[in-house]
Amino acid sequence: MLILDRHDVERLLTMPAAIAAVEKAFRRLASGQVVMPQRVATAVAPHRGLHLSMPAFVGGDPGDPGALSIKIVAVFGDNPGRYQLPTIQGLLLLHDACTGKVLALMDAEYLTAMRTGAASGVATRALARPDARTVTLFGAGAQAAPQLEAVCAVRPVEQIYVITRTPATAAAFAARMGAKLGLPVVAVADVQEAVAAADILCTATNSATPLFPGAWLRPGVHINAVGAYTAQMRELDGTAMARSRLFVDRRQAAETEAGDLLLAQAEGAIGPDHVAGELGELLLGRVAGRRAPTEITLFKSVGLAMQDTVTAAEVYRAAIAQGLGRDIPWG
Repeated sequence: MLILDRHDVERLLTMPAAIAAVEKAFRRLASGQVVMPQRVATAVAPHRGLHLSMPAFVGGDPGDPGALSIKIVAVFGDNPGRYQLPTIQGLLLLHDACTGKVLALMDAEYLTAMRTGAASGVATRALARPDARTVTLFGAGAQAAPQLEAVCAVRPVEQIYVITRTPATAAAFAARMGAKLGLPVVAVADVQEAVAAADILCTATNSATPLFPGAWLRPGVHINAVGAYTAQMRELDGTAMARSRLFVDRRQAAETEAGDLLLAQAEGAIGPDHVAGELGELLLGRVAGRRAPTEITLFKSVGLAMQDTVTAAEVYRAAIAQGLGRDIPWG
């Protein structure tokens, strides 16, 4: 069994490779080649935590056995402030899809952020206007940087605005990402102005209440909403949901876990048929994407185990090719 720590995963996984793997997974999901039980969520209420178990099998093409994995993730919201630990911690076991043999155990914190960003990259490439150049990002946590990396990989971004609850955090994040991307990344306090300026808007927070009024959205904007992953959390209000042509990663997951969707329905802002389609259906051409330059499009993601599976398989292939990781006897 190959052991890959976070440093290994960071060295091995590039955003273009993650986007390619995740796009393939969404296509295979829509083609019926994915077996993916709904993830099991175990609440750890006294410590504001959530423990998630996420298995998936992603079938392959002829000559390709596919990929099989299970990811175990702990999401503890108090960690950064109280314990100086990441909010999201996890491990992934990658199996040989033909035999079930364990191939690798790898750190899943960075992998999770990258595969989430990759899904936004796939959605942005499919839905955002080709001339989208200004990005507004809510959040500066582990999920935030890959969101920017992904949208910059698929659109000619020229300006990025960052909004967080803590100005110092936003400023440090903006400086780091500006240097990494070679683009102007600015921490801003005027939320309305930043929302109204966005061609692409990414929300990657743990908010339980809407981040801004949906009336502020600019016609033609594309939104990637990835932060609210339970039925009680939301980043977007009913107005934002109602104004948007909505795509989800998977209907079953969204109808169980996407608070943005469920709470907007409960308020009567949208109906049960508001979802235009799944991302995989869009990629296969079964549903139309953006229908006009002024249309607002929205990709609502709660995260799927298959994204981890295909991304982990990509990391494993790169590790074997580059000779990284530590091999230990197993079984």
